[in-house]
Amino acid sequence: MPLRVDVPADKDPLMYVWGELVPGIGPAAAKFSGKVYEDTTLDLEAFEAARLRIAQINGCLFCQDWRTDFDGKTVDPGFFAEVERWQESEVLSDRTSLAAEYAERYALDHHGIDDEFFGRLKGSFTDQELVELSMAIGSWIAFGRLNRVFGLDEACVLPSGLKNKA
Repeated sequence: MPLRVDVPADKDPLMYVWGELVPGIGPAAAKFSGKVYEDTTLDLEAFEAARLRIAQINGCLFCQDWRTDFDGKTVDPGFFAEVERWQESEVLSDRTSLAAEYAERYALDHHGIDDEFFGRLKGSFTDQELVELSMAIGSWIAFGRLNRVFGLDEACVLPSGLKNKA
């Protein structure tokens, strides 16, 4: 997909759109996106299961290629495929599968999140974790779709100065 926004030839498309094009909103959105990674209290597997499931749903290539690093630890290479098939996975923990399921339902059928499902969530996550996870999922939906819709996900590589770390 071609870029769907005009970017000056001397600018990196991702940095330009997120940092300069809408100066009142872009840097604030980038800061929020960064805080999701910097200040998370979630464990790596639950965090990555939700993040990867949203990346798969959004179709954002950049997001699908990203691997979050928590203090030098990343998920195993096969984790992505397990998240994609979270319903049948025998590898993912119950909590990790639940994080992937929540991300999917949050993105595709938030009206269908009923009391039974929320009870299962509360059996594995604290209220703080659920609010944090919900905010993170919301950011990934919004920003991953922005990257995909404008073709930024195909035009960009991870900037060398940006740390892939929470």
